[in-house]
Amino acid sequence: MSLESIPLRKLLKLMFLDDKSRVPALRADIRDDLRKQDEPNGGGMDFYGPFWADAKAHAFGEKDLTASTNIRIQSNWRRKNLYPLLATGFLTWWEERRRWTNAPLKPGPKIGSKLQIPSLDAVVKIDNFLVVVDDDAREFIVYHYCFPDPALTSEAARLGLWAMSEVFPDKPLENFRILDVIRSQTFSMENISLGGDEEIEFQARYAKLVAQRDELRKEYE
Repeated sequence: MSLESIPLRKLLKLMFLDDKSRVPALRADIRDDLRKQDEPNGGGMDFYGPFWADAKAHAFGEKDLTASTNIRIQSNWRRKNLYPLLATGFLTWWEERRRWTNAPLKPGPKIGSKLQIPSLDAVVKIDNFLVVVDDDAREFIVYHYCFPDPALTSEAARLGLWAMSEVFPDKPLENFRILDVIRSQTFSMENISLGGDEEIEFQARYAKLVAQRDELRKEYE
């Protein structure tokens, strides 16, 4: 997946990997990009996408996440280790740790947008939310982070929430949450404060990734 067109969750992962882990992750992305150039119609599906679709369906009583996870694993053995962790993490959060409301919930409108970074000629995709509305018409917008490593930190979540504030200016930032699914932990304006320097830090970290990727890519030319 090109760094110049990347989902926010993947970008946050790469930004906050330690140096030892970031290099192999960037190499894997370079190889994936090269494969896509050779096979334009190839390219793999989002590994986490089916899980998140099932989790959203579970939230509205349309599926049972445990049963859905078992079916997913039967269809693809590569999911056998991570999907149960994701399912357990989501269910723990949804059933035990979620604190917004006990009122009945219904699906909210689908939202999605892109954060443009002109200095890098890059686009950050911010979409595929779980949007729920309670009986009082309060809206809760949940963005998922499914990666086992690194854990989502307050610093990473702060940059993620800033990015959301940039592309959804018509929605209160207090409505947004970023869920580290495996750890059943959410980050929101209840436990994160923006300091005003998020844009500078976001772009600096992003530019560092691109520069490191470009340097590594020379080895594949």
